[in-house]
Amino acid sequence: MKITGIVAEYNPFHKGHRLHIEETRKKIPDTAIVCVMSGDFVQRGEAAIFSKHARAAAAVRAGADLILELPLPWALSSAEGFARGSVGILGALGAVSYLSFGSECGDLGILNALATAIMDPMLDAKLKDRLSTGISYAQARQEALSEEIGSLADHLKSPNNILAVEYLKAIYSQRLRIEPITITRIGAGHDASGGSASSIRGMIKTGEGINSYVPREVLEVMNRETAQGRGPVFMDDLESALLSRLRMLSLEDFQSIPDAGEGLGNRLFAATREEVSFDGILSAAKTKRYALSRLRRMCLCAALGIKEGQADEIPPYARVLAANERGRKAINMIN
Repeated sequence: MKITGIVAEYNPFHKGHRLHIEETRKKIPDTAIVCVMSGDFVQRGEAAIFSKHARAAAAVRAGADLILELPLPWALSSAEGFARGSVGILGALGAVSYLSFGSECGDLGILNALATAIMDPMLDAKLKDRLSTGISYAQARQEALSEEIGSLADHLKSPNNILAVEYLKAIYSQRLRIEPITITRIGAGHDASGGSASSIRGMIKTGEGINSYVPREVLEVMNRETAQGRGPVFMDDLESALLSRLRMLSLEDFQSIPDAGEGLGNRLFAATREEVSFDGILSAAKTKRYALSRLRRMCLCAALGIKEGQADEIPPYARVLAANERGRKAINMIN
């Protein structure tokens, strides 16, 4: 039996996630699916809609074999840090042969070309030149890459391609003997309509039915958690506690969180003293250069005590959240 890694958030697990697992098993028939999953907070800078234990249990019911937790500093990191931590855990296990991930382009050659171009030190100077004009990091990188590799850079306008490239960068920079595999995803952007995790969360919030988009086994877990008062959770539910915590912090606290350079920590600190809502804080601190997801992550890092540099290396441990029989066999294979 081989072990195949998947990096996920399952917020919540939906039929597209099940399809990814099924397509992975078609490519690697005798394999255990080991997932590294965000815990109670996710990479877009929000609380997960259900607890990590509930989401892990649902994922195992729906096709995964073993769920490991991505520790908080990496879960609340940039795409690069998120990938570095997740892939680092899989590499440190010493038994993972493959990494399977979704991408809009579905072409490993294109994704490898993008990863190679981004890792080229020559790109840094061009990137810095564009950042000095005040544009966002994503736009600056897009322009710098377009100059180097032409229209291939357009593939980085799609969210799953972006993460796929970060996974490849992590594999190469950590010199891991893990073979990447990509599964084509169609209409699977973060905010795509239909069955994306983002749209399903919106349906849950407005009380719409999600039966068509979520496997029955997952729906059973979600209904149980809801009946017992353990979800669904939205950022609105945390607003009072979050505002209270942020207002207790000093300017030095904000300056010591990840990504607080270029005066952004100062902007957030000032906003917490003037605004009366979490959305107000984000709006007051935002400029065209910074994505809202980055600001949300920064606020959560401040509130939860995460400091700059904590996610610079790979996580030092792997915590099991859920496993089935095949997952337990995979644990026995780990060094």
